[in-house]
Amino acid sequence: MATARDLMTKGAECVNSTETLVDAARKMRDLNVGALPICGEDQRLKGMLTDRDIVVKCIAEGKDPNSVRAGDLGEGKPVTIGADDSAEETLKTMAKHQVRRLPVIDGHQLVGIVAQADVARALPNDVVGHVLEEVSEK
Repeated sequence: MATARDLMTKGAECVNSTETLVDAARKMRDLNVGALPICGEDQRLKGMLTDRDIVVKCIAEGKDPNSVRAGDLGEGKPVTIGADDSAEETLKTMAKHQVRRLPVIDGHQLVGIVAQADVARALPNDVVGHVLEEVSEK
């Protein structure tokens, strides 16, 4: 049976919780991604930061992205999946929490991210359609 490790994109880069949103945005641009995991000085996952977070929670509020830190936007405990959890559990977690990107951890170490595109590449179309429907319900 496939696991989260089989589905994930390896080598996810973090934005440090102390980096500014400008630094985070540049990293997103350079990596061609719309979201980055937020990691603390201890390299543990603290949350997720999306390009939408930068726009809605900083710029639209009139805050300065040169002074707001990535860690300022991390809210609550991040939703994650264990690397050896089944693909089925991964999909259920994405649907339950309505997340499009799911950090994959091994112990406390971030080892990758499962995104909707990873699911689409790896699983049958009917499964993908169901996951997209569940994640997108709001």
